[in-house]
Amino acid sequence: MSSIDVIVPCYRYGHFLRECVKSVLSQSVPDVRVLIIDDASPDNTNEVAVDLAGQDSRVSVLRHFTNKGHIATFNEGIEWASADYFLLLSADDYLLPGALGRAIALMDNHPEVGFTFGKAIMLNDHAMAEQPIMNEGSWRILEGLEFIEFSGARNIVFAPTVVVRTELQKRLGGYRAELTHAGDMEMWLRFAAHASVGMTDAYQAVYRRHSENMSLEYLGKSWLPDLQQRAYAFNSFFQTCSDVLPNAQQLHRKLLWLLACEAVGFASAAFNEGKMEVSEAISEFALGICPDIKRSLPWAKLACKRAMSYETWRALQPIVDKIRK
Repeated sequence: MSSIDVIVPCYRYGHFLRECVKSVLSQSVPDVRVLIIDDASPDNTNEVAVDLAGQDSRVSVLRHFTNKGHIATFNEGIEWASADYFLLLSADDYLLPGALGRAIALMDNHPEVGFTFGKAIMLNDHAMAEQPIMNEGSWRILEGLEFIEFSGARNIVFAPTVVVRTELQKRLGGYRAELTHAGDMEMWLRFAAHASVGMTDAYQAVYRRHSENMSLEYLGKSWLPDLQQRAYAFNSFFQTCSDVLPNAQQLHRKLLWLLACEAVGFASAAFNEGKMEVSEAISEFALGICPDIKRSLPWAKLACKRAMSYETWRALQPIVDKIRK
């Protein structure tokens, strides 16, 4: 079976690190290496990492003495990788049994596939979400353009389930420094512009949702930063990959239209909550990335609500909700 390198970037996740690394080392693949990168964590990350490396020669440790941030750390891992395949696994997530074997087998048999991904089980602060664990699942291979259109304006990929072809990863380059919160989404699009994508309905990893999640803290601020990052991701993607995509401009407009529709929905939800400034900012964002959104039905509905004032809408909303049911 082919080889795989796994980078485990870790910042303040020392209490999760052992479970993460053990989940990799216990996979049914004979040739696996793990590089733990401690990004100057103030907790016990280094002690745990050194202990894991002492117990298993497949584990190496790199420690930063100043914090470089997640993007630089990810790219450092990409530079280190030399195996056939590569996985970037956050220290607070972990793999499910057989995940690497399933992904590698598919990619060994289908050299046109640039990366694979699957389902992930959500694990919150209190307990694992009740989801059936499928140890074996069917695979579907999507053409790159099919994956891009299937994804639409959203990131449908759970990062801990992604196994990429290392040679293609190095050829495409690392994560964009400006895409601090949508870099993975842009990366999957970049891969899809150059290769097919393997998708399985098997559960490949466990994704933790906890109070320390950088992404959850970011998303909790408001809807607008996430929408802006996705727009930046699309712009960056098409700037670098338009030459290998058919009808790139049309596809770019379609994705921005979908993102603008989603933004108008958030603007409407903000209006319902009485957050008028937020609603205005999000709708202005939608109009900025896609002026045609002003001719859409969601925009017309939002305009009607604004025209009748928040107080009037609140009085009518129960009636409208009842009609919708």
